[in-house]
Amino acid sequence: MHLRSFEPAETYADALARAADECEIYRDYWDIFHRRHSASPEVRAGILKALGWDVSSIHTLDAERRRRLERALQKSVPETVVISRSNPTVPVTLPASAAGSLHFELILEDEHRLAGSLDIGQLASIETIHLDGHRWITRELRLPAEVPLGYHRLTITFNNESSAGANLIVCPDRAYIPDHLQNGGRTAGLNIALYGLRSSRNWGCGDFTDLRAIIDWASREGGFSLIGLNPLHALYNRRPYNTSPYLPLSMFYKNLIYIDIERVPEFKYSACARNLFQSHRVRNKIHRLRNSESVEYEAVDRLKRRFLRLLFRSMRRGAAKPERLTAFRQYCEREGELLEKFALFCALDEKLHRQNRACWTWQQWPQEYHSPASEACRSFARQHRPTIDFYKYIQFVIEEQLAETQRYAREIGMPIGIYHDLAVATDRCGSDLWAHRDFYVNGCRVGAPPDDFSPNGQDWAFPPPNPQAHQLDGYRLYRESIRKIMRDGGALRIDHVMRLFRLFWIPDGFGAAQGMYVGDNAQDLLHILALESVRAQNIIVGEDLGTVTDEIRETLARFGILSYRLFYFEKHRDGGFKRSQEYPRQALVASATHDLPTIAGFWSYRDIEARKAAGLADEAGYRNQLQDRKRERQAMLDLLHEHGLLPADYTRDAEQIPELDGMLHNAVIGFLAQVPSMIMLLNQEDLTKETEQQNLPGSTAQYPNWQRKMKIRIEDLYSPEFAPYTAMVRHQLKRTGRASKS
Repeated sequence: MHLRSFEPAETYADALARAADECEIYRDYWDIFHRRHSASPEVRAGILKALGWDVSSIHTLDAERRRRLERALQKSVPETVVISRSNPTVPVTLPASAAGSLHFELILEDEHRLAGSLDIGQLASIETIHLDGHRWITRELRLPAEVPLGYHRLTITFNNESSAGANLIVCPDRAYIPDHLQNGGRTAGLNIALYGLRSSRNWGCGDFTDLRAIIDWASREGGFSLIGLNPLHALYNRRPYNTSPYLPLSMFYKNLIYIDIERVPEFKYSACARNLFQSHRVRNKIHRLRNSESVEYEAVDRLKRRFLRLLFRSMRRGAAKPERLTAFRQYCEREGELLEKFALFCALDEKLHRQNRACWTWQQWPQEYHSPASEACRSFARQHRPTIDFYKYIQFVIEEQLAETQRYAREIGMPIGIYHDLAVATDRCGSDLWAHRDFYVNGCRVGAPPDDFSPNGQDWAFPPPNPQAHQLDGYRLYRESIRKIMRDGGALRIDHVMRLFRLFWIPDGFGAAQGMYVGDNAQDLLHILALESVRAQNIIVGEDLGTVTDEIRETLARFGILSYRLFYFEKHRDGGFKRSQEYPRQALVASATHDLPTIAGFWSYRDIEARKAAGLADEAGYRNQLQDRKRERQAMLDLLHEHGLLPADYTRDAEQIPELDGMLHNAVIGFLAQVPSMIMLLNQEDLTKETEQQNLPGSTAQYPNWQRKMKIRIEDLYSPEFAPYTAMVRHQLKRTGRASKS
């Protein structure tokens, strides 16, 4: 049985170390070069201060440690308890002298009730706690087997004298994996940048109708079972700083640029919208945006927003069927406070920016608008209700079109459908931080430790989540961020999945290289992820690149979360690429990511040239990267020959292949298809042999990040010129048993 007690510290350093340990601030970590980094006392103190600790003296640190233990002992159960259905035990802490009966009552998610009583002496003891000569014992309360999965409310009563309530979350042990994958099957998907899809009908960027069209081609012609997307989160849509799908305005709501305006039901009822659409000026603008070489976010946003206002006005005036307005109101009611705060933020942002064009972020708003709970915000909401409802309408339309697209994918036989991506961060200038301030830690930023790409570490400039606040609230925001994405998809990628275990915190006043990891409630977060996955029947893929430890990967595997393996990174320590049979089974294997070179770009050094052109590599670094790439190209060629994926008479000297040819392209895709991993994901740029990647890490205006359009139109995928690509991919998927039967 574990023993815990409060012991006053003897020195300030000791008090600081104990406080930091209790808050899971790491003492050290190992970087990608296998070097150990120890946290300085100043960094640990900076993180503690951001968490609300008074770090001025040994006495203030000990006082806070004592207060935290006393608060924990005041309740017999924690505010939130997350358990697995296979081990439905709740920790109950009572005075050691406690005897008699303990009564529990459960209000289940469906409002049904379960209750029972047990003798305290029959409960197994797991921990003893000492404080000021008094003793408490934590015991295990085993709940009935019939308690279902879900979000419940638990009340504990001890001898009819005291009671405590808790959020009780009952979860499965593993995330959802379809039977055919669990039983040895394999499948494949195509990963696209939705904003970058070209078509003969869109308004300057890919939309949900384009997505439906590429689903058609991918399923019927390519043999794919899923379509991977960039995160669809809401953005400011301002270049170059506010278009990254991985730094969203909100984690909960989506970007209006993906709406197909002509497909919105109100479009056919709005004479104003139809007349505007037919105007020479608008037709020319759409034509220009459609044929531009890159996505013009601001222009697309303005144009679609203009039409959406007309469509919203049409719905409010009753031009559409009455049930349409009813459906909108029901959607708003279901979304509740989250949508209300998001829409309020958008309305404030619009009105205040219109009054002052230099006002770009909520930090620049008048102080009275800095909290959604302020009287000024409540007054604004009363006065500008139509504008707030307009922003709710945008999300209503997005949800409608996205849900319809996922339904279509399943109807035509695509087994998984849409594979979504959940960003790790939220923009510090966005709505989430404004609306839910208490759930973020002020005084620290999230980043990454030094590695070969960023020798000084990375500062991502967004605040870390507050683990204690999320736990006290029953992880409501966390589970909503997952649930809102999963409901319109069949798989979900968790960007930087290590965040569920720990994040790299950089306290104010320190550089990225001086930061330190801070732990989170990993078991709780993983169990909730598994629960949402099982309920939505979504496969979970954890992006576990970088300094993810073996222990973390083992835990993810135990929870049924697929590893994320990239061809470029799967190497032995001598630099040689791993053979296909060395890839893990419970994994997704991909050709690359948005941050890495395409296969053609890798082979022709385009990423290295781009870094040099952007000023991200000096001459010495540029030369070193070229030499490393030459070795990598040769190792890749050796691997493909070893696997028999190239003809015997094909050159064995990588220097003889200046650019990726069709045979080598085929061989790389063939290798990816034959690894044992459950899912293979091919990037759209690697399907069409494009050389430029979507994002060049470390750059802003120096590179067209998140703006590149697909080289060909969706319609051209059916052309005779593209037929050999289609046939090659389909052959490789069929050969390895990955092709969908749709």
